Amino acid sequence: MRQISPYISVDCVLFGYNGAELEVLIVDRTLTDEESGEQVINDRTLTGNHVYEDETIEDAAYRVLNDLTGLDNVFLEQFKTFAHPDRLKKPNDQLWLKNSKRNPDARIVTIGFYSLVATDKVKLIWKGRNVRWVPISEVGELAFDHNLILSEALRTLRLRIKYEPIAFELLHDKFTLTQLQNVYEAIWDVELDKRNFRKKVARMKYLIPLDEKQTGVAHKPARLYVFSREVYSKTKKELFDFTI
Repeated sequence: MRQISPYISVDCVLFGYNGAELEVLIVDRTLTDEESGEQVINDRTLTGNHVYEDETIEDAAYRVLNDLTGLDNVFLEQFKTFAHPDRLKKPNDQLWLKNSKRNPDARIVTIGFYSLVATDKVKLIWKGRNVRWVPISEVGELAFDHNLILSEALRTLRLRIKYEPIAFELLHDKFTLTQLQNVYEAIWDVELDKRNFRKKVARMKYLIPLDEKQTGVAHKPARLYVFSREVYSKTKKELFDFTI
């Protein structure tokens, strides 16, 4: 039987984009008192789990995401380690740990990862706890130190998309320039000038226009584009600057 490390875990911030908003995958956490039948915990967490002794940190993060989404080969990046001695000390967290037969006084270090997907590419998998997409603006209070983990992941993402073309991970393989702009606006929570955005996009050699246009839209169909990883790999030494 595989042994789990009781002191090391991974927490994954799975960002999704639904065509209008930036979302994050949230897990419901509930606990019912066996004697009274009263629900004593009803809150939410990010996705995460402890690490097996025989697996790498990265493999653990991929396992967590695959268990909930069934997806392989998703964009995944480690961004920070969280090790504050009081990160599991809130009353509900202590109660949860005790009920799970774990030492509430143990110091557990967690490694944060963030991942990017188009929301409708994901078929969420029931694993005994309800998982759902929640807009970033509606997350509210999370268990443990997961609000901190989420805010650090979002800060990292907002910085990284200025210098790395990773926003494409939130789109389908074919997309319009307006859809691309909408992704940047959703992540930064700002409204960008269309003309300036198009000027920056025009310098992206790895953004390839197709001889295809949108179908099934009420407005004038726009040209479709694809992101070429091959072209990007050949040209990524060039400075990518998408600052606003």
